[in-house]
Amino acid sequence: QVQLVESGGGLVQAGGSLRLSCAASGSFFSINVMSWYRRAPGKQRELVAAATRGGSTNYADSVKGRFTISRDNAKNTVDLQMNTLKPEDTAVYYCYAALRRGGMAPQEQHWGQGTQVTVSS
Repeated sequence: QVQLVESGGGLVQAGGSLRLSCAASGSFFSINVMSWYRRAPGKQRELVAAATRGGSTNYADSVKGRFTISRDNAKNTVDLQMNTLKPEDTAVYYCYAALRRGGMAPQEQHWGQGTQVTVSS
């Protein structure tokens, strides 16, 4: 079994900061991509930020310059530092991992349970 456990959500005023953390545990060979997605009320899930095993990152335009994704391959963790938060950042944030259980195994997608981030105006 693979588990992604998120932490760090909460309520913050506009302009404030939060840090989300996600730890992957279980039996797997390697994690290719670790990402953060979010789903706001009434909206579709969207990619917020992603980090590959090799260190490449990409961000949604709406969070560029405010959010930073960081990954620790040795610990199988990924963090999302969120600064200058805006009310429109309010959403449930989900950790995502694309991984392989073996060197030749197919890639699998796994999701965390989600953590609520609420930004008040």
